[in-house]
Formats: sequence, C-alpha cells, structure tokens
Amino acid sequence: MTRASANILLLMAGLIWGMAFVAQSTAMESLGPLQFSGLRFLLATLVILPFALRERRIHSTKKLGKAHLPALLMVCVAFTLGTVLQQYGIVITSVTNAGFLTAIYVVLTPILVTLFFKGRPNFLVWPASLFTLLGIYLLGGGLTALNGGDLLMLLCAVFWALQVIFVGRLATSSGRPITVAVIQFAFLGVVCVVASLFFETYSVQALQDAWFEIFFAGALSGGVAFTFQAFGQQWTTPSDAAIMLSSEALFAALAAAVILGERIAPIGLVGCALIFSGILLVEVGPHYLKSRRSMAQAE
Repeated sequence: MTRASANILLLMAGLIWGMAFVAQSTAMESLGPLQFSGLRFLLATLVILPFALRERRIHSTKKLGKAHLPALLMVCVAFTLGTVLQQYGIVITSVTNAGFLTAIYVVLTPILVTLFFKGRPNFLVWPASLFTLLGIYLLGGGLTALNGGDLLMLLCAVFWALQVIFVGRLATSSGRPITVAVIQFAFLGVVCVVASLFFETYSVQALQDAWFEIFFAGALSGGVAFTFQAFGQQWTTPSDAAIMLSSEALFAALAAAVILGERIAPIGLVGCALIFSGILLVEVGPHYLKSRRSMAQAE
C-alpha cells in the first residue's frame, strides 16, 4: 500500500468516527445509552472477529496469557467507562462539543503517563495542554456555561486516555492488537446489555427505529474504521496518521452542522481550533522536532 493510500484510509476512519457522533445522538431518541452502547459493540465484535481469527493464524506464536490479564481487565474497564460516559454525555451536550471534548484524550494521554507511570513526555505536551484548556473555555462560552454533558465528555476523555495507555502496552507485549480490540468490544457489549435489562426498557419498535444508528456505530465505526486504522498506520508516518485521525473532531462538527443543523458561535470556533491545535501539537510536534534534529545531524 502506498503512503497516499494509507492516509486516505486513515482519513476515512476519521470521517466515520466523526459521523458516528451523529448516530450516537439520534439513537437516543429511541434507545437508552446502555442499550445503544451494548448493541453497538456486540455488532462491532462480530464484524472484527474474522480479523482477530486471521491474526491468530498469522501470529500463532504470540498469545494472550495469564500475565496479560490485569492489563486486559484495565483496558476493558477503561473502555467501558469511557464509552458509557460519552453516551450519557451526548444526551445532554451537542455533537460538536462531544467531538472536540472527547478528542482531548490525545493531550491527556502523555500527561497521565507522566503522573502515574513515571514517563517523560515531550515538553510540547504542556503548551498543548494550555491550548486545550483555553479551547474548552471558549467552546463552552466560559467555564460556567459548560453543561453536565460537557463535563461527562471531559471525564470520558480521561478514561479514553487510560485505555490508550493500557492498550499500547498490552498490544506491544502480546502482539495481538486486534484480539485485544475484540475482547474489549465483547466485554463492553455484554456488560452494557446486561445492565440495560435492569435500568432500561426494550421494545421491538425502538430497535426498528434505531437500526441504522446501531449499524453505523457498530459495523462501520467500531468495525470498519478500526480496521482502516490498523491497516493504514502500517504504511504511513506517525505524523500523517495523527493528522488524519485527529480529523474525527472536525468531521463531527461538520456532520452536526449538515445533518442536525447545529451551530456554534464564532468564539466557539476559535475554541475548536485551539483544541485541534493542541491535539496536533502533542502528536505531530515531537516527530517534527525529531526529524529536524536528524537533518541537522546529517548536515
């Protein structure tokens, strides 16, 4: 695969993930957050399972063993809490805010690595964090204007960041990233469906009304987009991948404007730009500086 083709795949993944925020929002007209999350990821499990089985055949010497269970449990719990909080939050906040606030996990990830795992992220994390905080302030019209849904999105971003940290470590140690994805999808699906039996009411009509949202968020966002990401990142640079995947937030805002008619004030657009700048700075900046140092040493 060429680098250009890989970048197109990653851009398509960002497009699907961004549009999925609309599906997550409109599905709440028929289903509860637990129902939708559970059904969505059970479907995603079925879609991506063949790729996990293929991975098992190709990498037969690499296995998930007992030593991986603690990290695998942390991945499943963080992924479940992040998803559920996001789904409850999107009931209250706008799709635009949900897309940008969720993307803050990109900045939170290296910060959490520093605080809890004794890592040393690039110094660009700190200005990126300031950009992000200022962007949140402007996007919400000031801290007092942020509603409960926005706060749930911020909390959700923390769990997404933890999930990214543990997935990275687990995928590296086990060599089975797609298998890890299938397990976390299945865990979330089962937990949410079981919980929904106690807290929400099912009806055939509700399932019929929300079938497209379940299909889009499950088969396309959970299955196809993840596969695009897994294949695309093998054939392009980390900087290109970061730019393409970070487009999720922009596509969420665009989809919300076109499909749902959402609009944000000009100052909110500045906030979106600052959040996106923070995301790109923390992802692309270190690779850019590294390439500059390599060029300087070569000269």
